[in-house]
Amino acid sequence: MIMNLLILLGPLCFLAHNLPAPGVLGCENEYADIDTMPHKGTLLYKNAFGTREDLKSWVMEGPGELRFSGGWMDMFSPDKEWDHVLWCPNDFPSSFMAEWEMQNRDTSEGLTIVFFAATGSRGEDIFDPSLPKRDGTFKYYNKGQLNCYHISYYTNNPKNSDRKKANLRKDPMFALLQQGETGIPPGSLRKHKIRLIKKEARIVMYVDGRKIIDYRDEGGAYGAPYLSGKIGFRQMRWSHFRYRNFSVWNIKTDKR
Repeated sequence: MIMNLLILLGPLCFLAHNLPAPGVLGCENEYADIDTMPHKGTLLYKNAFGTREDLKSWVMEGPGELRFSGGWMDMFSPDKEWDHVLWCPNDFPSSFMAEWEMQNRDTSEGLTIVFFAATGSRGEDIFDPSLPKRDGTFKYYNKGQLNCYHISYYTNNPKNSDRKKANLRKDPMFALLQQGETGIPPGSLRKHKIRLIKKEARIVMYVDGRKIIDYRDEGGAYGAPYLSGKIGFRQMRWSHFRYRNFSVWNIKTDKR
């Protein structure tokens, strides 16, 4: 009798054990499932993006232009000339938490990407003079000289208008590790808060507290997980966003 009851209850126990944790599916509360991830530790870097002086050490690749007004940094390509990448000069460790705010200024077309854990293909600094010069052309970042991850978290590309979801890729293989949820909605003019977390091999991204990417890089066919490196913001030529309040912390797993 007892054995028969256990057989009947077995599938139910399995289902209950494998149900998603509260908040994971909808992420209704801001960072609702962040308990599964580390919390902010020591502040490693902070930049308000409010003035040109704030960005004096950053590196622009490609014909991107920066303008500053009201505590925001606008980034765009004049006449939508070409794609561009803006790099933070600092290297960040293999585990970090980064946040920034952004707002779309032109919803007609565009695409934004964040590069992170970026190094040269042999582990050198991405600004090492031995590396070929980059001009914003995508192949120099995703199929050539850099090792990095990238997430496309706003997708309104006129060359691929049906795709709205965020992609996590590993370069230079341009390997699609995960297609997540929609990041910044294509028609949105709201101010959005982005959170990117990398804890060694695990990568998570939130937009306004809604989780859009959650992936653990187990290596395999695409090699070992990437560790430390630089962070950069890429925009396709049609994009015009403004940014502010970029901060990076190391992370801790102990909440005490």
